[in-house]
Amino acid sequence: MVRESQAKNTDSYVQMYRQMVRIRSFEDNANQLYLSGKMPGLTHMYSGQEAVAVGICEALEKTDHITSTHRGHGHCVAKGAAFKEMFCELLGKAEGYCRGKGGSMHIADQENGNLGANAIVGGSAGIATGAALSAKRLGTDAVTVCFFGDGALGQGLLYETMNMAALWKLPVIYACENNLYGEYTHVSEMAAGDLMARARAFGIEAVEVDGQDVLAVNRLAQDLVARARRGKGPFFMLLNTYRFFGHHVGDINRGYYRTKEEEAGWKSERDPIANFGAWLVEQKLVTTDELDDMTDGIKAEAEAAVTYALDAPYPPADEVGAHVYAA
Repeated sequence: MVRESQAKNTDSYVQMYRQMVRIRSFEDNANQLYLSGKMPGLTHMYSGQEAVAVGICEALEKTDHITSTHRGHGHCVAKGAAFKEMFCELLGKAEGYCRGKGGSMHIADQENGNLGANAIVGGSAGIATGAALSAKRLGTDAVTVCFFGDGALGQGLLYETMNMAALWKLPVIYACENNLYGEYTHVSEMAAGDLMARARAFGIEAVEVDGQDVLAVNRLAQDLVARARRGKGPFFMLLNTYRFFGHHVGDINRGYYRTKEEEAGWKSERDPIANFGAWLVEQKLVTTDELDDMTDGIKAEAEAAVTYALDAPYPPADEVGAHVYAA
């Protein structure tokens, strides 16, 4: 039994590492698509925050739900999205998750429980809370995780929905990814007081965790998800993390709001993938060669998906009015 447990843990750890590498590889390719002028619009890279999405989503079932943000590729991939459909969506192709109409900031993957990314800061709080209310009314055990950044702490909708979730004891987890910057403003200059006190004011249990440590995130998420299933929710997670790149792919000269030294420090010392990989090797759960082979395979898969998406057809022009809501 001990050996079976160890093997199960190892498989789980390797899966989390794989998922983080998949997110990083996806983002690297998305960035290149933008820089080469092949992708319409902007994208907001998730690189550096992989441990948050993976640590939480690995604690969820396929039937659980998430809502995402403008920086949402990591959440999509962590919840089970495929590279081909993701890249097709970024490039406006018919085989994308939203038939090419959503693009980078509006990907939804209903089959895997992803209710969609949202370009409005904090805009998905109502959707997530509504999904949790639906689960409770229907008697399912589904849990919803609402991902949002520290910038959303300035949005009234978040507090209105947390108030309802607390009153109705809904199975929802509000996951605040505090990457220190709301666009170009440091969190200390735009959010007053104790961030967790905002949730606690509604009687919601709030917990802080190192968002660069995938195991710490996963342990906490497993506990909160299990408790939410038993009707003990809602909960609030403050995940301290960092985006390695700019607010969006065009945000290149960032010296006016954060230093190169700060960025270099996080990349060299707090990279969640590098640190977790080193721990796996140190614990003799995998070898460096095995991690390298895994990474090479994922990179090849991502590159093949990009090639596929570039050659894929656009939706027909007569679809312009389909799959959208109208008054």
